[in-house]
Amino acid sequence: MPEVELSAGTVEYTDTGGDGPVVVLLHGLLMDGTLWDEVVAEVGGELRCVRPTLPLGGHRIPMHPDADLSLHGIAMLVGEFMDALDLREVTLVLNDWGGAQILVSEGRTERIARLVLTSCEAFDNYPPGIPGRAIGTAARVPGGLTLMTRLLRSRLVRRAPASWSWMAKRLPHDLLDAWFAPATSQRAIRRDLRRYCLSIPPRRTLLAWAERMRTFTGPVLVAWAKEDRLMPPRHGRELAALFTDSRLVEIADSYTLIPIDQPSLLARTLVDFIAETPVTTSG
Repeated sequence: MPEVELSAGTVEYTDTGGDGPVVVLLHGLLMDGTLWDEVVAEVGGELRCVRPTLPLGGHRIPMHPDADLSLHGIAMLVGEFMDALDLREVTLVLNDWGGAQILVSEGRTERIARLVLTSCEAFDNYPPGIPGRAIGTAARVPGGLTLMTRLLRSRLVRRAPASWSWMAKRLPHDLLDAWFAPATSQRAIRRDLRRYCLSIPPRRTLLAWAERMRTFTGPVLVAWAKEDRLMPPRHGRELAALFTDSRLVEIADSYTLIPIDQPSLLARTLVDFIAETPVTTSG
């Protein structure tokens, strides 16, 4: 897998290459870019799909001990990643983890032509729901993340109400096994995850960041799961209302992980959105 050296450490990524519009696909906590496997397969060669593995607990290479792995710091790392690969006119796509919205709040949009928000953290919903709060609580207790990652090896625990069963209707257990392995086996990965979990700022800061996203004038697609139990459907409507050039698509028969539950529909929605919003100027 290709690697790029950033200020925080070595980040792995995949890149389908090609001459199509560049799409950067981001993942959530305790995941990696394989979240998007079926979507990437669906779009074929129509898009150049770039997927970094962010240091959110599913990464295999620990970050530097002094790396800024806060919510804000990892958002800035996404911008640094796009700089390092010299990606231009990017369609930035978020699912589950919403932190990269801070790039927009901070005006770091010189490489972002379009923004796609698919059932992700927004406004003050950090961390989201019972699963997110459970990870945050585990990070505050000595040995908590070690216990939590070991428990998540059990498919019975994953299927429990308010656990990962709320993330996707069709739980991809083989993927989950791979996603949880780094944090289960490496203390340094749990260290990185803990630093992120303990970094969530106060509600007023989160809401201020959300308000500042209004400055983005590029096209925005909000694709939200109608039945989402972690990311309130009203947040999808409220996000769409923030931007001057936005469209809202509500997706049926899916929970938060739309790339898992509805990959074909999401792929076609993404391709159509990009085709209908030709780039004239970035951001």
